[in-house]
Amino acid sequence: MTQRIALVTGAMGGIGTAVCVELAKAGHKVVAAYHRQFDKPEAWLAEQKAAGFDFIAVAGDATDIASCQAMVAAAEGRAGPIDILVNNAGITRDRMFAKMDKDQWDAVINTNLTSMFNMTKQVSAKMAERGWGRIINIASVNGVKGQAGQTNYSAAKAGVIGFTKALAAELAAKGVTVNVIAPGYIATAMVMAIKPEILQGIIDGVPMKRLGKPEEIGAACVYLASENASFMTGATLNINGGLYYQ
Repeated sequence: MTQRIALVTGAMGGIGTAVCVELAKAGHKVVAAYHRQFDKPEAWLAEQKAAGFDFIAVAGDATDIASCQAMVAAAEGRAGPIDILVNNAGITRDRMFAKMDKDQWDAVINTNLTSMFNMTKQVSAKMAERGWGRIINIASVNGVKGQAGQTNYSAAKAGVIGFTKALAAELAAKGVTVNVIAPGYIATAMVMAIKPEILQGIIDGVPMKRLGKPEEIGAACVYLASENASFMTGATLNINGGLYYQ
C-alpha cells in the first residue's frame, strides 16, 4: 500500500494514542500533535518507541489558528504533505446548564468545534489540489443523542457532525473524503478512573455490557483512511455498543 502522512490532534490521550498506533501499524507515517498544557511528550514518545512506534511530535493549540498554521507547517517540514487529518482534540467541562458559566461553554466549543476549522483549514485545499485526502473527525454519542450536564459538549460534537457533512459535500468531487466517528464509552484512562460503582452503572446501560476499546476507534480510522473507503463521505460511524441507534 502507499504510505500516507497522517496528522492526529489530541494524539497523546487514550483514543489519540490508539489512533496513532493503528495508523502506524497500517503503514502510515504518523505525526502526533499535542498541547503542552495537557501532555507529557517525552514520556509518551519514549513509551511508544519502546513499543516499536517512532512517531513525530509537534506542539500546538488547536483553539488558536496561528498555532495550527505553525503546527501543520512543522509537521509538513518534518514528514511531508498531510494526506490524513484526524481531528481528535477535545475536552469536557461538564455542568448542568443552569450552573454552567461562559468560560466552560467557550472552552469546550473552542477546543471541540472551532478546532475543526483551525486545523482543517490548513490542509483541505492542499488535499483537493493533490486529488487525494482523508479528513476524519471524532465526535461522540452525546453529540448524536445529547446528554444532561453536557450542553456545551453535546452542542460542539453535534456541530462536528454538521461540519463533516457540509465539508464532505464541498470536497466530494476532489478526491477528499470527510467522515466522522461518534464513539460511545471507551475504556481510556479517564473513563477507567470513574468511581467503580458509577462505571458499572455506565456499563450496565450499554447493550453490549462492556466499554469500547480505544483500538476499535483506531481501526475505524484506518478503514476511513484507506482506499477501500474512497466511496464513503459525509458519514457518521456510531461505535457505541448499541447505546444509541441512529
